[in-house]
Amino acid sequence: MRDLRLSKGFRFLINAFVLLISISGCKDTRKTADKIIIADKVYTCDSSYTISQAIAIENGLIIAVGTKDEITSSYKTREEMIYRGTLFPGFIDAHSHFYGYALTLNRVNLKNTTSMQDIVQKLIEYTKTTNEEWITGRGWDETTWESKGTISNNLLNAYFPERPVFIKRVDGHQGIANNKALELAGLDIDSKVDGGEIGKMGGRLTGVLIDNAMGLVDKMIPPPSRKSEISALLKAQEKCFEAGLTTVTDAGLDLDIILLIDSLQKAGDLKMRIYAMANPSEENFEYFEKNGPISNDKLQVSSFKLYADGSLGSRGAKLKESYCDHENYTGLWVTQPYELKQLCERINALDFQANTHCIGDSANKKTLEIYGSILKGKNDKRWRIEHAQVVTPMDRKLFEEYSILPSVQPTHATSDMVWADDRLCEDRMNGAYAYKSLLGTNGYLPLGTDFPVEAIYPLETYFAAVHRQDEEYKPLDGFLPQESLTPTEAILGMTSWAAKANRMDYIVGSIEVGKKADFVILDKDITLDKYMLKTKVIATYQEGNVVN
Repeated sequence: MRDLRLSKGFRFLINAFVLLISISGCKDTRKTADKIIIADKVYTCDSSYTISQAIAIENGLIIAVGTKDEITSSYKTREEMIYRGTLFPGFIDAHSHFYGYALTLNRVNLKNTTSMQDIVQKLIEYTKTTNEEWITGRGWDETTWESKGTISNNLLNAYFPERPVFIKRVDGHQGIANNKALELAGLDIDSKVDGGEIGKMGGRLTGVLIDNAMGLVDKMIPPPSRKSEISALLKAQEKCFEAGLTTVTDAGLDLDIILLIDSLQKAGDLKMRIYAMANPSEENFEYFEKNGPISNDKLQVSSFKLYADGSLGSRGAKLKESYCDHENYTGLWVTQPYELKQLCERINALDFQANTHCIGDSANKKTLEIYGSILKGKNDKRWRIEHAQVVTPMDRKLFEEYSILPSVQPTHATSDMVWADDRLCEDRMNGAYAYKSLLGTNGYLPLGTDFPVEAIYPLETYFAAVHRQDEEYKPLDGFLPQESLTPTEAILGMTSWAAKANRMDYIVGSIEVGKKADFVILDKDITLDKYMLKTKVIATYQEGNVVN
């Protein structure tokens, strides 16, 4: 009987051990993540352009990327989101004017106006909602007006004889001031300005001001209050998040605005990630020479924005030959070449990026040569030519020779295409808006919008880059279609390539382990749909949190 009892006891121990092993085997050994995001597709935009299905997020960082099964079998989470849509890294605008756009939200929007009469009507309506002394607005484009002719301030003077008015063209390089504004600025028929033009006709001022001439009136306009600036920045952030933007570039800021943005970000009020270019003021140079760059998760300030010339639309772009619609006129230097070189040398001493606005072929060539004289050869300084709009084909080799980046805005091509050859003549269009050719110089091409010159929407940037058409799908075969980018190139231009050009590729630009969980989810895969302009942004995330 004793042997039987031992046998039963032994069997009990065996059964208990088996049960213990079984229970132990059921324990969830998966790692913990704050969130798991699953989508139909996840375009990582990494070096291999991998397409996945899911990501795991912890403390605002991406900690895993893989298939749905790989992520859910390796991670447990308190929050799992499944989207019927396509996930991309958060879109980055490589060239915009975020602060300037913010201010336009509190001013008269003159986009899509059809005449000076239409403009005046909008200004009258605006005066009913504000007590501001100055009436300001932006967005008019005379190339789209129903009737063409000489631009003047006659109507502005008639309707606003005692109230100063200053309205800027869509590109920000030309404005119209009424006589009251000209008077306050001290301008008369004998006034002159370097790097700009003051419109004159029949012994009187027309009110038209180009490039540096606009600054003479701008300095008379009272600055917005700090409360108004903060309100405008937060409104602009909301608009950008709605569009799927998680990082924006601000191409030219004064020190007080840079420090305001920095303080708002540190307080947690301004969540938008910003790459800011400093204006080349003495105040900015002295500050950064003393303190070095600003470089943190939210703000990167390690570059200066310079201006070589003006815009093609207002005929301020500096060309090698005369404008086809303006004999014996080649545009103007906003900054003289010798001054540009001095500024670039000072920027190089700081180890900052030099980012120069160049539209005309003469401005592009001269600036590339100035860069080359300082950079000497191949490098990783990532100096940039902003716009690179008209580059003679033989000058493109300078981009590659000195590792200079062209930074372009595809919607400029589709906005300008109706009149560009009027300025350049058809035989000089080779080299204009040449995005595919420019991509070939260094192997990557950052894309932006230049908003508020163009709309803020990255989906429109993608469409213009790939299809080279306007919103009505014209022209049928695309504008200069040989310069189209592929869908993959366009997506990279708005994500990882833009991040690299901004020296922010170590934290954003792709869906990779260790990077910020900035991403956007669209209701369709835009790379497969020609009619992708109807695509909707389902959600925008920044550091793993929904911001739209």
